Amino acid sequence: MKITSKKILNLINYRFIGILDRMIAWNLLKTVSSVLSVIVIIIVSRKFIKVLALAIEGTISGGTAIHILGLKIVVAVASFLPASIFMAILMVLGRMYQDQEMAAIATAGGGVVRIYRAVFLLVFPLSIVAYQLSLYAAPWAEEKMLVLTNKDMETADIRGISAGRFSEYSHGDLVFYTEEIDQNQRMHNIFIQNRQHGTPGIINAEYGFLKNLPGGKYIVLSNGQRTQGIPGKANFILEQFDEYAVRIDKKSNAVFYHRDAISSDKLEESKKIEDKVELQKRFSIPLGVIFLSLLAVPLAKLSPRGGVYGSLLFAFLIYFVYGNISRINYSWLKTETIPLWVGQFWVYLTMLCLTVILLARLYGLKWMMQKLISRGKL
Repeated sequence: MKITSKKILNLINYRFIGILDRMIAWNLLKTVSSVLSVIVIIIVSRKFIKVLALAIEGTISGGTAIHILGLKIVVAVASFLPASIFMAILMVLGRMYQDQEMAAIATAGGGVVRIYRAVFLLVFPLSIVAYQLSLYAAPWAEEKMLVLTNKDMETADIRGISAGRFSEYSHGDLVFYTEEIDQNQRMHNIFIQNRQHGTPGIINAEYGFLKNLPGGKYIVLSNGQRTQGIPGKANFILEQFDEYAVRIDKKSNAVFYHRDAISSDKLEESKKIEDKVELQKRFSIPLGVIFLSLLAVPLAKLSPRGGVYGSLLFAFLIYFVYGNISRINYSWLKTETIPLWVGQFWVYLTMLCLTVILLARLYGLKWMMQKLISRGKL
């Protein structure tokens, strides 16, 4: 009998990844996708309101706002992936307990070890995804948002010009009005009120257009009149011109990178305690995926008669406590209240101990010792 590579792969697949594993992993994947989508939509929608306000004000362009929306989705997915997996495991396993599917699995010889195996068939790949998102994709997205916003704010003075509307630029130093803008982007019947070195001036012109010249962006005006200064003063100017250019000063904004936007490689090279804490914060996302998944399996059995969501309230309380303890721990690390080498170790050790306590409560300490002994003999 000829054994092909395809048959070997099928044999490995059915030997090590059974029907139960695929069923639980597939249900978890669908539930994680749904939960994560809902959370991301809610969070990103709330944060995107501020971005839309900037776009309406003309501080950033519409295209930049769309780019920022996509980048915020990347950041939100990285931040809420652990919570989504935690909730998905509780929902899927809770439903299986309610429908007596777990009782049937236990009767067929499938215990908690088999459930963990099926769960981590999905959790391990997602922890790798979380690692890549947290350490590389999310900082890149944060940096990209800062660069795009800063670039648009530099050119905010030349955006938003529309016919029949007064537009104020350079913090009120320039007020611009045009009656009409034709298909060639030429502006007709232009009025400009500007202030140069503290001296007010008014310019009227028949038409004009925007043009890039050495030194920046200019409004080039034709066939007009310029008044500069205060009537009666010696420096008062009144002149006619065939062509005159008004420079629109571009803001020179330096990009200030907050730590969320600094690459993980730079954080690792840094000697600052704040940068080291930020790096630990990024590692907490993939670690949170693993340890919350370990905790979610026994939590799903705590209240099987309370419905699919019977354990969610208790789980929310645990996740709330976990999130707040993590934030407090980061503050302690920054102030060096606890050593940097301790990091989040004690937080995850506490979660692991809680998982062991719940497993011992549900299955008995004797059962756990037998499992550990049998594993040790292997």
